[in-house]
Amino acid sequence: MPVNHDAALQAARAHYRAGCFQAALQQAESAPGFAGSASLLRVAGLSALALASLELALEYLGGVARSAGATEDDRYNFAIALARAERFAEAEPMLRSVLAAEPRHLRAVGALAGLCFGQARFDEADALYREVLATDPVPADAHLNFALLCLRRKRFAEAEHHFRRVLAIDPGHHEAAFNLGTLLLAQGRFDEGWLHCRRRTEPRRGHAAVSLPRLPFARWQGESLAGKRFLLWFEQGFGDQIQFCRYVSRLREAGASSIELVCAPPLCRLMESLAGVDRVIPFGTDTTFSRPDFWALPLDLPGLFATDIASIPARLPYLAAQGDEISRWAARLPTAGLRVGLVWKGSSAHANDSHRSLPSLATLAPLWAVAGVRFVSLQKGQGEEEVKRFATSRPIVDLGSQIADFADCAAIIAGLDLVICVDTAIAHLAGALDKPCWVMLPDENTDWRWLREREDSPWYPGAVRLFRQSSPGDWSGAVARVRDALARLPSRPAAKATGP
Repeated sequence: MPVNHDAALQAARAHYRAGCFQAALQQAESAPGFAGSASLLRVAGLSALALASLELALEYLGGVARSAGATEDDRYNFAIALARAERFAEAEPMLRSVLAAEPRHLRAVGALAGLCFGQARFDEADALYREVLATDPVPADAHLNFALLCLRRKRFAEAEHHFRRVLAIDPGHHEAAFNLGTLLLAQGRFDEGWLHCRRRTEPRRGHAAVSLPRLPFARWQGESLAGKRFLLWFEQGFGDQIQFCRYVSRLREAGASSIELVCAPPLCRLMESLAGVDRVIPFGTDTTFSRPDFWALPLDLPGLFATDIASIPARLPYLAAQGDEISRWAARLPTAGLRVGLVWKGSSAHANDSHRSLPSLATLAPLWAVAGVRFVSLQKGQGEEEVKRFATSRPIVDLGSQIADFADCAAIIAGLDLVICVDTAIAHLAGALDKPCWVMLPDENTDWRWLREREDSPWYPGAVRLFRQSSPGDWSGAVARVRDALARLPSRPAAKATGP
């Protein structure tokens, strides 16, 4: 190869090692003899993989893997690209061929374990991870991946041990710290849990990191708030925003003189009912702040206020529907029977949606066997279209399609007797309104905020009741228990007719 090829290869490798993947890709692609050079194709393919440019990664790494001088590392790299592209039927045999030739190729063992884990082949994944854990030294990510498997299989003590092993090897491993934090929070071990959950914003978590706003004033770390102006900048999903806006009361008690609240537009009208907020600002608008002294994300506040289960600010309700809105929606509600709102799906963008959402509205069909109940659909977005088909055989009032924002939803809930839902923002809204709410929870990846094994929630005392799956994917058992509980409720008397 000519000297300029070698110089280009060295430059591309240097860019890659420095994490400058776009520069590495461009350097390799523009080098003389690129298409015929396995070395340049390898750097380009790995750079494309790091940039999530999967078509290029497959083209380049596949070319190297099929070349005459390909190594087991080359075939491993191609298998990783195939797995990232979700071409698992091709990735698995490629990894197995690597291991047939080189049984101690630990990265291939770990990758095959991850592939089995992702396909819920937990026993295979467990055995493969243990092969890696038997080596010395054990890579930090091997402990992390095994901890995640233990978490999925509810081996919580093992999961905690391996998360801590990661942090002993690499104290800056933010993904391990965050996962340890949520594990501890789910067990009610709030003191250390909140501390680790602060790592959710670290850029090293990649696409999983919570984005921090660029604001020209200090992020609050617990300093005195006496006479200080405060900005609360919302994060993550609607449910998080509803659950943790309650901390406005604590900010006021700590002496904040004014509080501005930035939130997603669908929440703005609802958040105007929150006591202690001076101004609600829609996220994404060009709005001038009143030069606050401090700002914070809502999930920072429980830790900064040293919240434990006994000190959760749980005075209900802390949000309210507007009186005129309640009257407007009341006219569309059933006039007789127990009025029950239903939500059976959350957002499909949620990482655990395949487990937390019901397969369909039909899963709730046993509830219609309870006499004297009138159902109202609050379903918005995913699943909303099911109501028309379902209502041909079972009556249900469809209001979800008419809801514009969470203020509308709050007004409807105010006129209901009960809400039955999956783990989505409506559960938090009903709880914040102090409306009885029954939440059906998945057995797999149950969110930390509902704790472990409890049937109630200290975040919404007296309002929220939890119905957990007894085994992964078994909604029928949870729905049967909801049906039986519904049958035990007293009937709501019919509204009296009015006349001259």
